[in-house]
Amino acid sequence: MEEKAAEPAPEQPAAEKPAAKAKPKKKKKAADKKPGKNIILVESPTKVKTIKKFVKNKYEVLATKGHVMDLPKSKLGIDIEHNFEPTYIVLRNKRKTLTELKKEIKKAPEVFLAADPDREGEAICWHVREEIKRSVKQLGEKKFHRVMFNEITETAVLKALNEPKEIDMNLVNAQQARRVLDRLVGYKISPLLWGAIRKGLSAGRVQSVALKLIVDRQREIDAFKPVEYWSVEASLDTPRQETFTAKLAEKDGQKIDLTNGPDSEAVVNDLKNQQYSASEVVKKERRRKALPPFITSTLQQDAARKYRFTAQKTMIIAQQLYEGLELVGEGQVGLITYMRTDSLRVSDEAQKEALAYIKDSIGANYLPETPNFYKSKKSAQDAHEAIRPSSAYRAPEKIKDSLDADQYKVYSLIWKRFLASQMTQAVFDDTRVRISAGQYLFLASGSVQKFDGFLKVYEEIKVETGEENNEKEDEKDNRLPEINQGEALALKELIPAQHFTQPPPAYTDATLVKTLEEKDIGRPSTYAPIISTLVARRYIDRDRNKFIPSELGFLVSDVLLKSFPTIINEEFTAKMEDDLDSIEEGKVEWHSLIAAFYGPFAQLLKDAEAHMDLLKKDIEGDLKEVCDKCGGKMIIKWGRFGKFMSCEKYPECKNAKPLPGSERLEEKIDEKCPTCGAQLIIKQGPFGSFVACSKYPDCKFTRQIIKDTGVACPDCGGKIIERTFKRFRKFYGCSNYPKCKFMIWDYPIKEKCPKCGAPFLLEKRLKDKITISCRQCDYKEVKEQAKNE
Repeated sequence: MEEKAAEPAPEQPAAEKPAAKAKPKKKKKAADKKPGKNIILVESPTKVKTIKKFVKNKYEVLATKGHVMDLPKSKLGIDIEHNFEPTYIVLRNKRKTLTELKKEIKKAPEVFLAADPDREGEAICWHVREEIKRSVKQLGEKKFHRVMFNEITETAVLKALNEPKEIDMNLVNAQQARRVLDRLVGYKISPLLWGAIRKGLSAGRVQSVALKLIVDRQREIDAFKPVEYWSVEASLDTPRQETFTAKLAEKDGQKIDLTNGPDSEAVVNDLKNQQYSASEVVKKERRRKALPPFITSTLQQDAARKYRFTAQKTMIIAQQLYEGLELVGEGQVGLITYMRTDSLRVSDEAQKEALAYIKDSIGANYLPETPNFYKSKKSAQDAHEAIRPSSAYRAPEKIKDSLDADQYKVYSLIWKRFLASQMTQAVFDDTRVRISAGQYLFLASGSVQKFDGFLKVYEEIKVETGEENNEKEDEKDNRLPEINQGEALALKELIPAQHFTQPPPAYTDATLVKTLEEKDIGRPSTYAPIISTLVARRYIDRDRNKFIPSELGFLVSDVLLKSFPTIINEEFTAKMEDDLDSIEEGKVEWHSLIAAFYGPFAQLLKDAEAHMDLLKKDIEGDLKEVCDKCGGKMIIKWGRFGKFMSCEKYPECKNAKPLPGSERLEEKIDEKCPTCGAQLIIKQGPFGSFVACSKYPDCKFTRQIIKDTGVACPDCGGKIIERTFKRFRKFYGCSNYPKCKFMIWDYPIKEKCPKCGAPFLLEKRLKDKITISCRQCDYKEVKEQAKNE
């Protein structure tokens, strides 16, 4: 072979030219074979920019843009007969992304899979690896590594790259089990709802339990009967002419219950003749412990209480903070640790930095004697830290100009809560006085803050903004005058007051998340999607930030509970979460868990199918009304916007009408259609009332109903009118929108501010109080709201 290769050179000089041309081709081919850079594969494109800054040009950073594979939408995608094996397909909108990833991965020696550090992230890594290994034959010895970082900082990213791991198949299997369970429940139960009520409805393993909680609470509220009770307070003077108030508590050593006015009046008359004295004065120091750093649920609760953010909005903003934002002077920076966590653990480095910041910037007297540690609940997944800022020294005010208003609010909450968690306790002087008045006993208490401790940075709000007083009574700086045990007190006034017991409050974002967490229903990553789905399906509505089940929500919940009582309940769902955790811990094999679930579930499905026709007839009802077009029977049907009457012979007969009693939804107005001259009517749509032509769909004229507040827009002089945000929440905006984008949430009233002269004030009505405030200064007035308002 060597002789043959050497021979042509002298005999065929003409061939030397082509041979010379071939050399560059060989170089080009060699260049093609030269390995490219190692690849870091993340989920979000936002992270790409942040991580590139840390790894310089040593790695190529690419994004999967979320899941690349999932179960097919068009069919169940689970082989029930063969050990419940799922069939995954490449998502249609990710085919191009995956093709591009394969092209780059072919050239890379190693691939570092860096999806989010949770079950979903682990599954993404597994899907990417398996799909690329299956379809790219030239991979050879290419290695895939799993890397995880709890925060997107240079230290965390480089440390993870230096300590790569294998994909954790226990985590993957826990995610597969959850996905298969949810698919079985959703795809098997939802068609039953379609048959009984209408198409497009959905049921979910966790979603349906959350709906049940909201429905059950609303039924408690609807069934509640208020009970009258009375309180009596005494205004008393000390010998030093200092006045304070005490509350009647006991009579003859027993708790006193006054249930009506005459009883209260009799007690008041009796108390007028008594001698009052301080029978016992107890003073003691009380310490209030610092609150732990945020986990997913508590962050969602606090953002809802303080800013009325939905759980979904809070998580979207937290994701932005985690993935990285462009900071002035720093570039792209990840501001917080991973935001889907239920662990209270904090790294030693982060704690030391926080303590150093507290000492340097707040004061050494705010440092605890020993660092604060917090214990997570038993079911917590301790893979991640609590939610904290990536640097304690990056105070909110320093980066405010780089964040939008909502990002600043959420970041401030996280930063303040974390710093406060590492600070000393707050100290109060509590005074409790027992006051004797013959056979009666009054109590008075006061609390004075001696040292603010962690409260200097952060104070928790127990209820949502505006619902009631945000401070607990024992947390006020409520001073009592100097009262000495045994000294006589002078009665100034007795104040009887009528009260009524209150129903349990409707769920809000904050309280529903708290209940889901307490009952172990779902996991941190599922709370926001659960609520969003219930709202999107119109199973619940938001009314002043409260969740009110719709008529459809009541119906769906009742149908599910009647057919699947052992699955749509809190205990079963919580146990299933524990079982999924056991898979993650390697204690349970996931196929066996699905098999144990499916046997009883299949029987419930069979039983439900048998009585679904009867249930459908019950829902459709007997209207005893005949179709005026074909003589058939009229029945109740459910559409996108509620119930209506329809002919039972649909689709042969398409006669449909509003239900009797709902004609008000199509109220006639004294106006003709400007398009065709027919009668105009008021109709009800998904975004409220609107004016429409009575000849719809032949004439499609519609007009918005404008509710003028009578107040002029301060920006352009237009009218401030009532508008609706996402179907459920009212706000007030300029009639010249979109040219003028002025908006406010509270109702404007045409009264000048007595303090700064602003042309209008804002009114907020909540429970028994009306708050009048000014948007331009700190003027504020709180009025009592009459019960019949």
